[in-house]
Amino acid sequence: MRNRTKTYTHKPIKGRSVEVKDEHDFNKALRKLKKKVEESKVLEEVRKRQYYEKPTSKRKRAQAAAKARYRKKLEKESLPRKPH
Repeated sequence: MRNRTKTYTHKPIKGRSVEVKDEHDFNKALRKLKKKVEESKVLEEVRKRQYYEKPTSKRKRAQAAAKARYRKKLEKESLPRKPH
C-alpha cells in the first residue's frame, strides 16, 4: 500500500514571508508579517477591488479627497484665530 499523504510546497510571495524558527517565536513572526503586509498595501488593494465602483463614483471620491486636502492645507497656512 502506498503512502497517500501529500506534502504541499508553495513558493512564498517575495517580500511578504517570514520564517518562524522556534514555536515560541511565532508571535514575533506574526507581528513582522502583519507589518510587511500593511506596508505592501495588499489588503487595501483587495478591499478596494472587492466591489465594482463606477468611474463616476471614483472621480467624485477623488475630487472630494482633493478638496479635503486643499482645505487642510489652507487651514494649516492661515493665521491662528484670536481667542475672545
